[in-house]
Amino acid sequence: MANETHSLTQEQLNSWWMPFTPNRVFKTNPKLYVAAEGMHMTMADGRKIIDATAGLWCVNAGHGRKEIADAVHQQLMDMDYANPFGFGHPKAFELAHRLATEIAPEGLNRVFFTNSGSEAVDTALKMARAYWRARGQGEKTKFIARHKAYHGVNFGGVSVAGLTPNRKNFGPVIEADFLNHTLLPENAFSKGQPEHGAELADELERIVALHDASNIAAVIVEPMSGAGGVILPPKGYLEKLRAICDKHDILLIFDEVITCYGRLGASCASVATGITPDIITSAKGLTNGVIPMGAVMAKQEVYDACMQGPENIPEFMHGYTYSGHPVACAAALATLDIYKNEKLFERAGTTAEIWQEGIHRLDGLPYVTDVRNWGLVGAIDLEPHGEPGPTRGQQVAAKLLEKGITVRAAGDTLMMSPPLIIESSHIDQIFDAFEAVLKS
Repeated sequence: MANETHSLTQEQLNSWWMPFTPNRVFKTNPKLYVAAEGMHMTMADGRKIIDATAGLWCVNAGHGRKEIADAVHQQLMDMDYANPFGFGHPKAFELAHRLATEIAPEGLNRVFFTNSGSEAVDTALKMARAYWRARGQGEKTKFIARHKAYHGVNFGGVSVAGLTPNRKNFGPVIEADFLNHTLLPENAFSKGQPEHGAELADELERIVALHDASNIAAVIVEPMSGAGGVILPPKGYLEKLRAICDKHDILLIFDEVITCYGRLGASCASVATGITPDIITSAKGLTNGVIPMGAVMAKQEVYDACMQGPENIPEFMHGYTYSGHPVACAAALATLDIYKNEKLFERAGTTAEIWQEGIHRLDGLPYVTDVRNWGLVGAIDLEPHGEPGPTRGQQVAAKLLEKGITVRAAGDTLMMSPPLIIESSHIDQIFDAFEAVLKS
């Protein structure tokens, strides 16, 4: 398998316009994976690398799960595709019911399928607008998001993105305003949800007063901001957002594309925190990263409001060719079985304590300015070196890869989200490597 990848020509390498990748740099020295199993990825040179990022926050049950592969194969043999417009197939309804009863908090019992987190976010935004229009308040079209937020890359998600580089070349399409993020210096080296910053939610009152609640459809936030650098919600912060939204009759959307499916030791962040939004977006861990799929879970009242008009006309003019794809549904059902049978959500909650001890071994090491963790997620901020070229974070990530660990570098922030099957021995290997690199 490794030899096969070495046969790639430069012309072949040049043909793929790669996403979120410095293409010119990559193609001068490609980093190629060729196999994966359990906690490890195998590179083209034969080295086995601990996957400390669960692929891209998605391979929660670990790589190479035969149960999922078997379910996908069987579904392909039984029925490879089914038209979702005006037709259905049993697995989509079974999956929707399981998500409503096993994953979502009580009350979010209507599920709409997409093919990615980006599509899930755009679907949720359209749901919010459709809800208010159905209630005779079609002027409620604006959205409130947060600085440093990532909500996918479709035009809706880009419009509510708080990461400037993600939208500066494309421009917003949806009108949005932004709360400040919750990354505060006084919370440095927090273990779990930080103590300071709940009052930042009060800024929502100012924004609502500026635009007037009669014009605002929804507030959309990641309970834990992922791509923005693992930014955690201070204790009491999400509760305040919920209360302010209730006060002003504004929908609350939780973007749980990362936090759903066990990452925080519960089915989703809403369950972990006890704060129930009106709509939840999810993807990534839904199929363990095997097949693209997303799901939007909405409250009954959101669904009911849209069920208006003639019964022979689609009530929600939205959907995708591959919504509820039978093969994706089979993969998701098999994934949910693994989570349930192996009690991976509960295991993640227990392992999170060991993970916390491991990551905070880095407190006080050279260049480390902050360490954050919540559940099986972690981030390390490094002091910038202020020189041209790769950031210190990128340099450390490259050194870690040499030592057999893959992490995600965003500037000088290193982020990790390991598979939920991680063992204490893997945690030791990861942070032993960190210590060695930072001390070198």
